[in-house]
Parts: sequence; C-alpha cells; structure tokens
Amino acid sequence: MRLIVGSILVLVSVFGGYMAIGGKIDVLWQPFEFVIILGAAVGAFVIGNTGPIIKGTLGSFGTMLKGPKYSKADFVELLGMQYAMYKLVQSKGILALEQHIENPRESKLFNAFPSFANNHHAVEFVCDYMRMVTLGSNNVHEMDALMDEELETHHQEQERLIGAIQSLADGTPALGIVAAVLGVIKTMGSISEPPEVLGHMIGGALVGTFFGVFVAYGFFAPMAQSLRNLYEVESKYFISLKAGLLAHISGQPPVMAVEFARKALMSEVRPTFLEVDEATQNLPATV
Repeated sequence: MRLIVGSILVLVSVFGGYMAIGGKIDVLWQPFEFVIILGAAVGAFVIGNTGPIIKGTLGSFGTMLKGPKYSKADFVELLGMQYAMYKLVQSKGILALEQHIENPRESKLFNAFPSFANNHHAVEFVCDYMRMVTLGSNNVHEMDALMDEELETHHQEQERLIGAIQSLADGTPALGIVAAVLGVIKTMGSISEPPEVLGHMIGGALVGTFFGVFVAYGFFAPMAQSLRNLYEVESKYFISLKAGLLAHISGQPPVMAVEFARKALMSEVRPTFLEVDEATQNLPATV
C-alpha cells in the first residue's frame, strides 16, 4: 500500500506541477527515449547480476507491495512460542523436544503458533540449533558465533538484492544523459529544419535527462530503501530468536530467556513485559 500511495504522490506532484505551470504533457511523451533508458538499465542489470539475484530482485517487488512481513502480534506469538518451548524443556527435559524438531510440520508445539509455523526459515533456524543442543552442544560462545555467521550470510543475500535495485538508481541518470546526447545528435543532423522543429527535437532530447533522474530518485532509490527497511524488521525476528535461544542454552529460566528475546526487538513492535506475560499465561491448551 505504501508503495502504491507513494508512487501516486510522486506522479501527481511531478506531472501535476508541470501541467500547472503551463507545460504540455504531450511533449514528455518520447517513447524511444524511454526504450533507450529502461532497456539499457535492464541490460546493465542483467550483466551485473547472477540468475538467483535477478530472480530474487523480481520477487522483492512483491515484498515491497505486501509491506512489513511481521506485525506486533507476530512478535508476541514468537515470544510465546519460545516460552512454551523453553518451558517444555524445563519441565520434561531436552529429549522431550526431539519429536518437535525432527518433525516440525506435525509438531503440536509449533503448530499452536501459526505465524511461526508457517515461517519455514524461522522453524528451520530453531530446529537446527535446538537439535545441536539435544546432541550435546551447549557452548554458548560457539553457538553465538555460528548463529552470527548464519545471520550474516542471510543479511548478505538480502543486501545483494538491495544493491541490485540501488544500482538501477545509480545508473539511470547517466543513461538519461546518454539518451539526451543521442537526441542532440539527431537534432544536429537536422540543423536545416526551422526553429520550431528544432525546438521540439531539443525538448524531446532533454526528456531523456529528465526521465533518467525521475525514475532514479522518484522510484528506484526509494524502493531500495524500502526493501532495506523491510529486511531490517525481518532480521530482528531472527535476532530475537537468537537472543532467546542463547539465553536458554546458558541456563536462563524460560521467563528470562523470553525477556532477552523481547529486548532484541525494535521499539515500534516490541510488546511490553505485561503483554508478554499475559500471552504466556494464555498459551493454547495443546502446548
């Protein structure tokens, strides 16, 4: 929704303002200028990125349209899931968790928290590290380093997509100049034409510069920033998991492990201690 509203504001402000000062909108319609700029931008994008990055970047536009992946309710559910899991281990021992981490799709524990259960990467993250604990790995520092390495890899994969879109923002102004120069060359080849014809041709050439800057700073750069913000929220989801897991592994009781996880969240989505306490006191009966 934000992407659509923002795009409408950009278009209305630019073209509406242009028309309000007496500009003729038909002068801006230079389809071959657009082909030169956008075609070259797409070609450069393909040259500069691998297949997975291209595919991921195309998919990221859907991510921007959907908006934030997690709401405050999702984070409350995440903390509730962690509490239930740590409480299970505290009351029945670590081996009681094996049936859940080995077959998470059938786990009553995980399925009691739908938002978490439907998050394949989060489920895999929890299962992998709790499996290590069941196998005897309880060195907090080693687990911390390993989690950092995994999260950093995930962050780098996301940054590649952001960088790919940012490269479009960086390149389209220069490609706009290329289109404008080509338009000037065409105009110089028709120097014998009357002034009104030359004026129209020069105006058309300048549209290339305008369009390159317009799409760069009106769309591509804001999209890259929007995607960065969305990924930062997503990363906090996993950092919260990491904080809770490490606290649990170090021997903290469930309520304290969840508090470690809660403190890792951004303020706008971080539930209060009382909200978490209420959520953990009203866990589903199946847990």
